[in-house]
Amino acid sequence: MNLRSFVRAVPDFPKPGIMFRDITPLIASPDALRQVTVQLAEPWRDSGITKVLAAEARGFIFGVPLAMELNAGFVPIRKPGKLPWQTRQFSYDLEYGSDALEIHTDAVQPGDRVLLVDDLLATGGTVEACRRLADELGATIVGAACVIELTFLNARERLQPLKITSLLTYHTEDPDE
Repeated sequence: MNLRSFVRAVPDFPKPGIMFRDITPLIASPDALRQVTVQLAEPWRDSGITKVLAAEARGFIFGVPLAMELNAGFVPIRKPGKLPWQTRQFSYDLEYGSDALEIHTDAVQPGDRVLLVDDLLATGGTVEACRRLADELGATIVGAACVIELTFLNARERLQPLKITSLLTYHTEDPDE
């Protein structure tokens, strides 16, 4: 299945100069969504993952079925003020702004083997925030899995030595890539 054919290029969203890679057609297809879940899980099946962590909102779309596929728990990482229990917060920069994320202080424990999941790896800010939060709670971060990676933004350099897998890579802002 050509998963790339399910990703729509939207120029100048959310601001001029950004080529947004829209996953809405991909998640609307049951077959494509199932294929993404299986492919995201494959490199991690024998890694002893106990928790899958994903940031809202699009990370949740892939994190929950991936956790099920890996027989692991799912941990939501949310924007400030959205979690009802004691939290830890980490602020970070995005490719077009800044944000903060929170995790429940009891969401992961020392000994948990964590896989970080997101729909898109751009500058690496969101994955880095998730990594820092999990690390502060004593979890072992096994790696990160993303559906789309924008390689021209060099997130892998920022996130070294984290093992990262991605299903689709884009090397430019070209909408025809």
